Order: sequence, then structure tokens, then C-alpha cells
Amino acid sequence: MTRPLDPAPPRRIQRNLLASGEKHLLAWLCPRLPAWVTPDGLTALALLSAVAIGLGYALSTWNPWWLALSVAGYFTHWFGDSLDGTIARYRRVERPRYGYFIDHSCDGLATLLILGGLGVSPYLQVEVALFAVVAYLLMSVHTFLLAKVAGEFPLSHLGAGPTELRIVLIALTVIMGFLGPDVGRVAGFNGFDILFTALATLLVVLFMVQTVREGRTLAALDRGSQKIR
Repeated sequence: MTRPLDPAPPRRIQRNLLASGEKHLLAWLCPRLPAWVTPDGLTALALLSAVAIGLGYALSTWNPWWLALSVAGYFTHWFGDSLDGTIARYRRVERPRYGYFIDHSCDGLATLLILGGLGVSPYLQVEVALFAVVAYLLMSVHTFLLAKVAGEFPLSHLGAGPTELRIVLIALTVIMGFLGPDVGRVAGFNGFDILFTALATLLVVLFMVQTVREGRTLAALDRGSQKIR
């Protein structure tokens, strides 16, 4: 079976606050990783870390000290998720189609594992957690569509990317352990429910605004190409 030629990879756009420092840190780590640390192994580490994060949240139902497992999991998740593609590019062993497919498939599953764990914890209602999953995946869909129709792959939105999100979640997890699940409870919802609902709503609004804006841009481009024909 004849395979089509590899398409040009989308242009990666990274404008998050920590992008420059993170880039230098990853560049420092790459030549220091032993040869047995492979891109696939790092992707597997990130997925296992997501399992640990979700498990820590779920087990916090019985003891809040399990939240420490979630906090530790975020650090190993950053290590695996940030370095799998970076080390492949550094060693020039990229598999663009395979890497793109597996990496982002694992990202979607990791999102469900993490927020699903939060949803069965005492700190977040499952409905709120699932709304957050939907909102995050909507933004992921937007990113994947942009890669296809515009050749751009934005790695951040509103100055925040995966690394900033992990830092926020680590901070919230520590606060959960200190304040407990009943902080700011109003009409059956605690403060964390309200905060996650607000953040998820912001993502949905951002998705709609950027969809309309990008749709107008693409419509203008299509009209222009029709005139040329």
C-alpha cells in the first residue's frame, strides 16, 4: 500500500508565560538523559502519572494525605509529557504522524483520568469535573482543527499552556488538603466546584470566540482563492 508523502508539520506557536525558561530547561535535560529513556517511554510515564494523579484524588476520599500522590504525579507528568516530543526532535528520531496521534490520544485520556479522579473525590462534584473535561477537550479540538486548516498548532491560550495549568492544579491540590472539601459551600457547591465551573466556562467561551474569529478569517481566504480562480 502506497503511503502519501508526509505533509508539512504545523507551525508550533508557544506564547505561555513560562515558555522561554521551560525551553532552556528542556534543552539542558535532553543531552543528559540516558539512551534507554525513549520518547515512547516518556509518553508512557506521562500516562502512568495521570493514573497516579487521578488515583490520589480518588483515595483522598478516605485520607487527604493521598493528595500528595497527585502533587507528585503532576511533576512526573510534566517530565514525561514535555520531554517525549522534545527528546525525539533532539535525537532526530521523530515519527510525525505516529507521535502526533499517540501523544494527543494519551493527552485526552490523561485529562479524563485526572478530572475523573477529581470528580470522585470529595473536593469536586462529578458533574463539574465532566464539564471541565468537555471544556478542555473542546479547546483541544480547536487546536487540532487549526493545525489542519491553518497550519498552526497553538500550545497556549491566554498566556497559559500545559505547564502553567499544572502549576495551578498543584496549588489548588495543596489548598484542597489544607482547607478541606467544605470550604465556601453554597447551595451544595463548594468553592472548588465554583472555581472549576468558572474556569471551564471561560474555556467554552474562548472556544466559541476563537471559532468565530478563525471562521471569518478562513471564509475570507476561501473567497480570495475563489476570485483568483
